[in-house]
Amino acid sequence: MAKQDELESVNDNSASDIKRIVQRLDMLDQRLDNVDSIVSAVAERVMRQPITLNVTCSKCGHKIEIAIIGTEKPTR
Repeated sequence: MAKQDELESVNDNSASDIKRIVQRLDMLDQRLDNVDSIVSAVAERVMRQPITLNVTCSKCGHKIEIAIIGTEKPTR
């Protein structure tokens, strides 16, 4: 009788753990969708206009200019 009660409590704990994992996976999926949307929006903006990055080396002080020129992304 005690073993059956233990099995039922383990099953209840497992069910709640599974529900919690499913909820966390859903939240992670939503966050990844949001990140994907943000990255896509930034990439579309970048592809419309040229960008110039000016970087200075922290050790030698040499200045580096990086120019990124893109063409507009084709629509789907």
